[in-house]
Amino acid sequence: MDVSTDRSLPGERAAARLTSDPARLDEARRLLPVDGGSRALDRLAQLAARLLGTVASQVSLLTDVQLVAAGDGLPAGTVGTRSPLDESLCTVTAAGAGALVVADARTDERVRSLPPVVSGQVGAYLGTPLLGMGGQVIGALCVFGPEAREWSEDDVATLRQLAESAVTELELSALVRQYEHDRVRWGLAIDAGGVGTFDWDLATGQLAWDEQLIRMFGYDAETFDRSIEAFNARLHPDDLDRVSETLEHSIATCSEYDAEYRVVLPDGDTRWVHARGRALAGPDGRAVRVIGAAYDTTGEREAATRLTRVLEAMPAGFYSLDREWRFTHVNAEAERLLGRSRDDLLGRVIWEDWPAAVNSIFEDSYRRAVRTGQPVAFDAYYPAPLEGWYELRAWPSPDGLSVYFTEITERRRMQEQATRSAERLAILARVSAELAGTLDAQAAAAHLPRLVVPSLADFAVVTIVDPDGRPRDVGSWHIDSASRPVLERYTAVRLESMPATSPVARALLSGEPVRERGRTVTDMLLPGEARDLLTVLRPESAAVLPMRGRGRILGLLTLYFRAITGVEDEDLAMAQDVADRAGLALDNARLYNAQQQLAEGLQRSLLTEPPEPDHAEIAVRYLPAAEAARVGGDWYDAFLQPSGSTMLVIGDVVGHDTAAAAAMGQLRGLLRGIATYSDAGPVEVLRGLDASMTTLQTRTLATAAVARFEQTRDELARGVTRMRWANAGHLPPLVLNPDGSVAELASWKGDLLLGVDPDVQRRESVVTLDRGATVLLYTDGLVERRDADLDAGLVRLRDALVELADRPLQEMLDEVLDRMVDGHPDDDVAVVAVRLHPQDRPRPAEAGPTRVPPNVPADPAG
Repeated sequence: MDVSTDRSLPGERAAARLTSDPARLDEARRLLPVDGGSRALDRLAQLAARLLGTVASQVSLLTDVQLVAAGDGLPAGTVGTRSPLDESLCTVTAAGAGALVVADARTDERVRSLPPVVSGQVGAYLGTPLLGMGGQVIGALCVFGPEAREWSEDDVATLRQLAESAVTELELSALVRQYEHDRVRWGLAIDAGGVGTFDWDLATGQLAWDEQLIRMFGYDAETFDRSIEAFNARLHPDDLDRVSETLEHSIATCSEYDAEYRVVLPDGDTRWVHARGRALAGPDGRAVRVIGAAYDTTGEREAATRLTRVLEAMPAGFYSLDREWRFTHVNAEAERLLGRSRDDLLGRVIWEDWPAAVNSIFEDSYRRAVRTGQPVAFDAYYPAPLEGWYELRAWPSPDGLSVYFTEITERRRMQEQATRSAERLAILARVSAELAGTLDAQAAAAHLPRLVVPSLADFAVVTIVDPDGRPRDVGSWHIDSASRPVLERYTAVRLESMPATSPVARALLSGEPVRERGRTVTDMLLPGEARDLLTVLRPESAAVLPMRGRGRILGLLTLYFRAITGVEDEDLAMAQDVADRAGLALDNARLYNAQQQLAEGLQRSLLTEPPEPDHAEIAVRYLPAAEAARVGGDWYDAFLQPSGSTMLVIGDVVGHDTAAAAAMGQLRGLLRGIATYSDAGPVEVLRGLDASMTTLQTRTLATAAVARFEQTRDELARGVTRMRWANAGHLPPLVLNPDGSVAELASWKGDLLLGVDPDVQRRESVVTLDRGATVLLYTDGLVERRDADLDAGLVRLRDALVELADRPLQEMLDEVLDRMVDGHPDDDVAVVAVRLHPQDRPRPAEAGPTRVPPNVPADPAG
């Protein structure tokens, strides 16, 4: 069909592509969970959502429909359901060439028309195909959430690792199911052979038959009386004496019992039975029991013919050994698994032909089964020439030992791979948890060796590159506690002894992993303590992995291995992932510190020291929020106007970021300029600031309170000062009177905020203060808490001021901050306070010297 005329939706095109491949469909159906779900897959889905920080995750298997095999954060009842392929984002993922990365599903042409996107369930999506052992796409693993978000390359890499683990779990489950099916077939084959067993206790006379043998002799559980008479009653009269004689000889000599005889059933039918057994001796050498097996040989006089056919049809290997450990029977599957023909094996002693079995679990288990008469089952590895893992079940018999076995090398490999994958993911999760949310990334990085040893290496060292470019070892760990002091000393001296061609220097220069033999690294070191210490540590090989940040190398993770084989490529890739995560954490800490220093510099430049007018002591404080940048939208100010009046300002720009800090600086500068040029009162200053914000198109909102302290000569003589103040939506000032009482000047609901309406009518208030009074202006960060309302905070502040009324001003402010926020405010805190010292006495020493601008009169009352 012409592409230009294809009007089908993306989901329909993807579904058509998947269902057109019969081999892919067969592979996907082979791996389907029998009950529609898997706990192991659910755990992998939960881990995917946790590592990638998403609301939900899902494992889908795709045949001609979508089966949700596992998930996390899905609606109840979703796991195990089936739905059409053309409605699923997983279908689009599986039909693609790689991972499906969707930052905003609502605008992405590939998926925006699919029902999960239209319903709002999926806003951002990351999926990767699940590839079976043959390379066919069998499904998809995905994570998603309702909100749009960006996905990083690390996110894609993490999801791909989890997808490999999911496929490993599916393959392992399929193998286990196949092995269970084979076991059922073995049991049916044994039943089909018609073999029954017996156990005759000579001391009690009790004869125990299994159900097969009871039926063979024409009895049932009720009519079988568990005595030798029941056996003799069914023997053909012509065979009774011969069989009895054979049995008595076996008992007398504690030897084997072998007899073929006829059984006469109640309906007169006659059947041939071949029985073999052995009389077992007690402590005194006399026979105490006879055990054995019997099977119906009617129509086939050669007893082995029927059993051989059963064994040849079995999907498991089978061989039997006689009492001298010689091979007496080998079926076709055993020939294939052992790589030897039966003609080559029959009559050979197993311990001579298979010497690796001697003094191993094979010999121990076989001899225990023969010695105890009890079957054994075990898994074992046989080296060359087989070089494989096997599951074995061995049953003792009067003739020797019967052994059933199957090769489970692939299953063991899948189990080991799943275990290794789980260990690697656990390491990755521990490293992510260690580094996440900490600003002391160097301390977290120094702890990395304890996380990777012993899973990825025998011992390890972490190196940090200082801002001046010099490497510095900050952490180490050894699998052997006795070697840790040696390693610690080695890390203290090794860098000084390394030449420019060392693996450490090459990794720092190239930014790529470097692997080297341990002997080569030792020989590179200059003669001295470092070389001697590394000789004691004896690494066979080493790998130096760069901890990469954004465009720079921030450190190294050096892994040492004592085994000659060193590290596997998968382990090295996992270790590099650990190193990269550590590098990113270090880079984040570096950027945070740079931002912190910049913010602190901005704070120092914007929040200036207050003036020191005659007999008025001014104190200021600023505390940034504990979880924010070092400066925000809160500000204080104190300055003198041309008339000599003192003006205090407190304000708060809406917002808690650098934009709010920039707006704060602009508004603070505007207010200062208006007030110091015009000599206007508080209301006029706020009105002028509102007008300037409108003219300059300053798109911000802010609260502010302005207080001006004035005094006439008459007021000077009476020892009082007037405070004129105006409030633009800010908390009102608090006055601490000389007698220790606290007055709140008005309700905290002030006039309209700045930046809303420049024509609003603002009010101005006047209060007369006695000398010795203290006025406090503050932002809401001082009184607000997450666990209490604003009114409760104001009560706490008033109580604190009453208790601290007799303290010097600077000491009082420090104690107020300590009681109210304890050094860790939820929001920025700005405070400005003035204490009006009596003017009929010298200025107190704690108030400092009088400092006023040269163009401002020292005595405003004049």
